[in-house]
Amino acid sequence: MTDIVTRFAPSPTGYLHIGGARTALFNWLFARGRGGKFLLRIEDTDRERSTPEATAAILQGLTWLGLDWDGEAVSQFARKDRHAEVAHDMLARGTAYKCFATPEEIAAFRAEQESKGASYAVFQSPWRDADPATHPDAPYAIRMKAPRSGQTVIEDSVQGTVTFGNDQLDDMIVLRSDGTPTYMLAVVVDDHDMGVTHVIRGDDHLNNAARQTMVYQAMGWAVPVWAHIPLIHGPDGKKLSKRHGATAVGDYQAQGYPAAGMRNYLTRLGWASGDAELFTSDEAKAMFSLEGIGRSPARLDFKKLEATCGWHIARSDDAALLHELEGYLKAASRPALTQGQRDLLSRSLYCVKDRAKTFPELIDKAHFALISRPVVADEAAAKALDPVSRGILKELTPRLQSASWTKADLESILNEIAAAHGIGFGKLAAPLRTALAGRTATPSVYDMMLVIGQDETIARLTDAAA
Repeated sequence: MTDIVTRFAPSPTGYLHIGGARTALFNWLFARGRGGKFLLRIEDTDRERSTPEATAAILQGLTWLGLDWDGEAVSQFARKDRHAEVAHDMLARGTAYKCFATPEEIAAFRAEQESKGASYAVFQSPWRDADPATHPDAPYAIRMKAPRSGQTVIEDSVQGTVTFGNDQLDDMIVLRSDGTPTYMLAVVVDDHDMGVTHVIRGDDHLNNAARQTMVYQAMGWAVPVWAHIPLIHGPDGKKLSKRHGATAVGDYQAQGYPAAGMRNYLTRLGWASGDAELFTSDEAKAMFSLEGIGRSPARLDFKKLEATCGWHIARSDDAALLHELEGYLKAASRPALTQGQRDLLSRSLYCVKDRAKTFPELIDKAHFALISRPVVADEAAAKALDPVSRGILKELTPRLQSASWTKADLESILNEIAAAHGIGFGKLAAPLRTALAGRTATPSVYDMMLVIGQDETIARLTDAAA
């Protein structure tokens, strides 16, 4: 069996779009789940629009998502000499020819065809079968000698059988008169040389597959397996754009979505395996197949994304979660954690991560562990600190100084104090929440006390009692 090789080939003319990220993910899952290779090629032949900053953003986005690639990223522009070599090889094979037609002649041909009522005019070069002895000493393009009759059939793993009439496909240029290769040639040469066995990409490239198949055939190369996946739409069913919210992968990191949750959500966006909704990356690699990809555009659903991310946050290893949270703070241009905050946040994760869907939510729930004295209470929480409550806190403080600081011991002390004053624990918990966190909605009082420790708990209660 041939080893599986897939690739992701973005153009560095802007950020890594969420649709591109899903394409990369599908390629990564397909290869990794079969012990194959996942390669990265930067299609930087558009020298005016390609930027190092965009390349860096693409690499950073893939790295954040956890999509590791094999070997070094390949620059398509750096391979231009190889592309030209293949174009001349096609000439030698007789599957391409020199075309001396000028832009003006091509435009005149199309205008004439349109005047005859043709909606689309396939340019038929007069140089296709010309005797080389008649070739002028002038610049020329190299055109592929495409079949003019019959059909080109694409057996697509997602779209099924797709047929193109060869009379609708012109003799496309593979090498321009200035010696630069065209995109259509470069892609095929690179995929062949890189050993790509499966081309998994957006269905906006489906029409390209017919022309690219002809290049493979002209060179006598094996045609890869095609799989053209539908695009992603916004919640309203329209093509995804900035009006729907974040479209760049970096924006999702800066908004606080965990990478594992994004991978899970994007895997399910247009792909299915039975009823599986929530799964790890290892499970996704084992399940993923091209047969599970649907033919209809997928719709972004931010509520589902948040629910998926919450599931992953709750199950994350604490050390890994803290590391990724610090990456979020940097991406969102928020202040870094002090060492003290880092230690307390690490200790608090067990009691806050179960109900957080994003990192901002996680930080909000861990508020009590990140603040320093004096604790400033919000308006709702401040109402719980009346004179009676302050008196109870003063009475509680010396009892806590001799506590063993286990949950059982703390429960015993707090329940005794509540019973002595003829109140339920809830009545005592309210001023404690205010003293410890300055809020009414917090983790349990016991969890907060255990996380911040004995000295800090007593100090905060003393402040509140005063």
